[in-house]
Amino acid sequence: MRAILLGGGLALVLSLLGTRVAIRVLSAKGYGQEIRDDGPTSHHTKRGTPTMGGIVIIAAAVLGYLFAKLVTWTPPSASAWLLLFLFVGLGMVGFLDDFIKIYKQRSLGLRSKAKMIGQTVIALTFGALALSPWLESAANGRTPASNHVSFLRDIAWLGLPAVVAVLLIWFIIAGTSNGMNLTDGLDGLAAGASTMVFGAYTLVCIWQFNQLCGPGQVNEYCYEVRDPLDLGIVAAAITGACFGFLWWNASPARIFMGDTGSLALGGALAGLAILTRTELLLVILGGLFLLETLSVMLQVGFFKATKGRRLFRMAPLHHHFEMLGWEQVTVVIRFWIITGTFVAAGMGIFYAEWVANL
Repeated sequence: MRAILLGGGLALVLSLLGTRVAIRVLSAKGYGQEIRDDGPTSHHTKRGTPTMGGIVIIAAAVLGYLFAKLVTWTPPSASAWLLLFLFVGLGMVGFLDDFIKIYKQRSLGLRSKAKMIGQTVIALTFGALALSPWLESAANGRTPASNHVSFLRDIAWLGLPAVVAVLLIWFIIAGTSNGMNLTDGLDGLAAGASTMVFGAYTLVCIWQFNQLCGPGQVNEYCYEVRDPLDLGIVAAAITGACFGFLWWNASPARIFMGDTGSLALGGALAGLAILTRTELLLVILGGLFLLETLSVMLQVGFFKATKGRRLFRMAPLHHHFEMLGWEQVTVVIRFWIITGTFVAAGMGIFYAEWVANL
């Protein structure tokens, strides 16, 4: 437990101080955000605000985790390495997208096909390794991920062939990372929501560690997870990094996380759900990201079906409320409240299921 406090605390401090340095460096180099011309006019004042702040979130979280492992003198687990690979790998895809936007001075970075190829390579590699028997734990014989669909734990009758399981992992990662990317459209919205959801996963991992199934033990009272404590340290480090970044990203934002941060955070969130066997619980905990994604899908589908009519004033959903006249701060705070409600519901269900099995 000490490692969780150390990892989260150091990541918070590094992010809080490092983001201030990043603002100064990125501003000096002119690495500013380009704004969509078809977006709300109030956003045009944000043009030139430093972006790629996700670099700080990633660096702070990784260093916080490694520091915690060094102080406690315990080696990183396979699950943690895989989660960090997914976190950093998708962050690199986002970094390329952000850099192209800055270099070419346009609001479009990587083409959608190129971005999806990058996400697919990272996700499929993660999925194949997470299910690989080479990474079975010597202590409990479990692989980092499972080929079963899971809600609060593996659903026994929903086992999948390995290839199908890898494809499902790809779908979860691609969907969650893109959902986070769509949510990152207002000052502090994605950073604040991420802090709550990653904080929830920190608690999930701590609970799973305390109720971990022993070797050969399988019942409704314990959890069959490979490395829950180590996953909790990573989750705590990312929580701290997001919290520190929020100090500078809250309205009026002095820096944006960019695709570097949003793709990395979305990927890490998906990775936690997969590695803790709580994939369907993510639908509840990350309900805000799902709503934002659905709003875009519904908008596009309705537009094509009705030959030009729109379901929302603008998508994603947060822009719809802006177009209705809501202040940005109002939208962000109310969406944080929605996220908190989803997180409370998800954690309540998680705990209630365990109590019900006593």
